[in-house]
Amino acid sequence: MNVEESVTSLKAVIRDVPDFPKPGIVFKDITTLLKNPKAFRRALDLFTVLCGDHLADKVVAIESRGFIVGAPLADRLGLGFVPLRKPGKLPGKTMRHTYTLEYGEDCLEIHDDAVTPGERVLIVDDVIATGGTACAAGELVRKLGGVVAAYAFLVELSFLDGRSRLEGDVLSLIHY
Repeated sequence: MNVEESVTSLKAVIRDVPDFPKPGIVFKDITTLLKNPKAFRRALDLFTVLCGDHLADKVVAIESRGFIVGAPLADRLGLGFVPLRKPGKLPGKTMRHTYTLEYGEDCLEIHDDAVTPGERVLIVDDVIATGGTACAAGELVRKLGGVVAAYAFLVELSFLDGRSRLEGDVLSLIHY
């Protein structure tokens, strides 16, 4: 099976959920991919290859589904793992970034010692839609002195053009 056929087979196990989280939205639900061990392994294998050429020191993954793909990616690439969390979830001293979404405001936090100046990081999440959350993640990394080696997503909703908000390389395995 070639890469294109593999990606097509992954798309076939991702479920569409109409009108979630609000009317008019068709949510791409990756939980159906995650519960299928062969599909999940194939997705991680392809995702690792996709990200492997981008030299990095750490994977910074966005809560919560980003952890699902970010942690095994970090392990496979031999990199450190850094979680970006919602406010109040990290036990140490943190740095916070509040950002605007199409439906309101949100906030991410990172430990203030999670990334050191000059470290290169892959910012990872399950899906990129409008790019607001990933953009906020990049801002946090840069505030700590880190360098964004690339942004990497399992799924990209290309029609929302979220990648245009991000500076640098944007990698995605599955495109809609």
